[in-house]
Amino acid sequence: MTVTSGPPVRGARNPGSQGALRHLNQERLFEFLLANGPSTQAELARGTGLSTATVSNIVRDMAAKGVVDTTPVNSSGRRALLVRLTDTGDIAAGVDFGRRHVRIVLATLGYEALAEESVELPLGYDVGDALSTASDLIDRMLEANGFERQSVLAVGVGVPGPIDRRTGTVLQGAILPEWVGVNLRDLEDAFHFPVMVDNDANLGALGEVTWGVNRGVRNLMFVKIGSGIGAGLILNGELYYGYLGITGELGHTPVAEHGLICRCGNRGCLETVASTTVMLESLSRGSEVPVAIADMVERGLARDPATLRVIGDAGTAIGKAIANIANVINPEIVLIGGPLAGLGDALLDPVQHGILQNAIPAIAETTTLRMSSLGDRAESLGAAALVIKSSLATHD
Repeated sequence: MTVTSGPPVRGARNPGSQGALRHLNQERLFEFLLANGPSTQAELARGTGLSTATVSNIVRDMAAKGVVDTTPVNSSGRRALLVRLTDTGDIAAGVDFGRRHVRIVLATLGYEALAEESVELPLGYDVGDALSTASDLIDRMLEANGFERQSVLAVGVGVPGPIDRRTGTVLQGAILPEWVGVNLRDLEDAFHFPVMVDNDANLGALGEVTWGVNRGVRNLMFVKIGSGIGAGLILNGELYYGYLGITGELGHTPVAEHGLICRCGNRGCLETVASTTVMLESLSRGSEVPVAIADMVERGLARDPATLRVIGDAGTAIGKAIANIANVINPEIVLIGGPLAGLGDALLDPVQHGILQNAIPAIAETTTLRMSSLGDRAESLGAAALVIKSSLATHD
């Protein structure tokens, strides 16, 4: 979900309204300028497929907002208007909270990452302490890179749990129970900036379609495999939030009819058979020292039979759950993110097997499956993108 005390946010708009269409067209121009640099209005029309009249109107609106500058030039012997993005000096901050880390990125409105840092948090950390740590880290990063606090437009925050978009409150079911009940006001009080908050898997998906090699993909499913298993959905170029904002709870898809009781109260959910916690518990049986994720990745890459069996069983179950969603939304690309991304094909192969076994053949054969292109940066970059995109929102 997206909740903000600042300007209107795309996800909250009526996708069928003229305002939403105008905003989408504005983003097309913005992204073309990012990729191609200063361009004439004629070049923008050719590059985006929009009419010259539409381009002219959007450029006028963007110039009035200070997003672009325009300069009269001669092009092929004719008078033209050159359009370039304005360097406003504004900064977006993206914050990703995980089970044992907080990762922060500072970025320009031109999607340039200026600084990135992460710090480790203790297992079962106090949320108040974690928020203070993140706030202090942002201040240190700003000072170290010569930026004023006034240059920060807002802070995008990724939280590992479902969020009620009506109130901006983390709901029961978060993989980190410490976060349950935390709301938008708590976050703004901690950071002393306007805040936009979203589920971490949603931000992973947003990061991939705005920063990674999958930039511009309009139908994508980002699956984050960790202590919990969540999915971010990009449908027709937009993050999909549903009614309350509780979407992509892939970990609570039933996959084992007579399986264990899940923390959500249901039986046989995907998390009970395929989370990293379950995999590590299986590999740690009979071992004097608990197996860590880094150990599992190392053993998986070394083709250790027991490790590959655990990964294979989990991957096949994940693929089955993905197939059930793919049969409904027909994504172009499915990306796997989270701490197991380093396993590569050792994880992708069984996931692909699960998809092939359970998806409609036409969907299974045409859906591309691969690892996240951004690795552990996806969520923090997505949080920054949330701020950047909202800065372009029009006021209808």
